[in-house]
Amino acid sequence: TVAGGGSGTTGSSLSGPVNAEQPEGTAPDGTLEAVADKVLPSVVSLDVVGPNTRGEGSGVILSADGLIITNNHVVGMAEPAGGITVRLHDGTRAPARMVGGDPTTDIAVIQVETDQPLTPITLGTSATLNEGQAVAAVGSPLGLSGTVTTGIVSALDRPVRAGGAQSDQSTVIDAVQTDAAVNPGNSGGALVNMNGELVGINSAIASTGGSGSIGLGFAIPVDQARRIADQLIKQGYATRAVLGVSVSDTPQGYGALVRSVEPGGPAEQAGIEEGAVITKVGDRVIDDGDALVAAIRSRAPGDIVSVTYAAREGAETTSTDVALGEAR
Repeated sequence: TVAGGGSGTTGSSLSGPVNAEQPEGTAPDGTLEAVADKVLPSVVSLDVVGPNTRGEGSGVILSADGLIITNNHVVGMAEPAGGITVRLHDGTRAPARMVGGDPTTDIAVIQVETDQPLTPITLGTSATLNEGQAVAAVGSPLGLSGTVTTGIVSALDRPVRAGGAQSDQSTVIDAVQTDAAVNPGNSGGALVNMNGELVGINSAIASTGGSGSIGLGFAIPVDQARRIADQLIKQGYATRAVLGVSVSDTPQGYGALVRSVEPGGPAEQAGIEEGAVITKVGDRVIDDGDALVAAIRSRAPGDIVSVTYAAREGAETTSTDVALGEAR
């Protein structure tokens, strides 16, 4: 008999009539098909040319007049002598210019120059995301525009160096981790919930020797990305919250060791001194230096946060309220 059972008689279902029609969508709300229908017109492909290099990535339409959010590492090479070309969902290509970029948070905003009608993404919130929640990543991996992959929120508040393992703390982002397949070219694209609402900007992947997805993708939470994008649009630059310390990992591998304190900065004013070990910001446990950087950057300048610390490693901990400062 043939694989799959049956008697092996010729004239089986393989020679029967074929239904060439797919079910008419309107797909029910909350299904992946409905999410794709809603989100795909709002996600674009980017071709970026720098003075001596070329790259590609993705972007998300924020407004009907052509504002697009993406990663700074995708479009930053275009300044000052390069160029950005946007490919819309219908295949139309149009030039774009930089509105502003922020390397620290890895967010940039560009303006596409087109008369084409544009479909802005629906903005959601990252504040209520849960581990295990279904999400979809939409972008242009390896130049394949309009690609949709699915997965879940694997973790929240994940400190990630957007510049890779060799980068320093200046590139640390506070990320949403997902197992939705994210590959080179997805950067700057959309991470959406099952209502088709933007919850993150895909930014980085972890890989083991190769350059493809191993189920470890990272997105900048939309609440952070939205605040930075709004500043870039309004004033051309972004600010971030700072504690006023430089930190490293502790020798024992738990907490962030304060290496230096900015004179007159928020930490000094709160009584945190060099040699202190910070173990919590609010309810968030701080495992290492990058975790502290990510936790502070997830806040806005002026926020008042509770910081738990020990005056030195092994000492008893205490908590104090700190009003976060502002830096560009």
